[in-house]
Amino acid sequence: MTVSIQFLPDNVIVDAEVGEPMLQVAERAGVFIPTGCLMGTCHACEVELNDGEAICACITAVPPGRKELTINLYVDPNW
Repeated sequence: MTVSIQFLPDNVIVDAEVGEPMLQVAERAGVFIPTGCLMGTCHACEVELNDGEAICACITAVPPGRKELTINLYVDPNW
């Protein structure tokens, strides 16, 4: 199943497969998500879904059950 993922604020849209790692999708789309530990502990890769839920992109895959997903990128000034 394919999910259309929109990365904000740059409005980059890319299709991804359910289960595909979120960082891989972002990289393929030319979108930079900063990383630190790559284990979800440091939260450097934290992004926000359109429903307000914060996720760590380094340990999150494209979820099933959605046709579209919006990811709000923001940069933590401490990173």
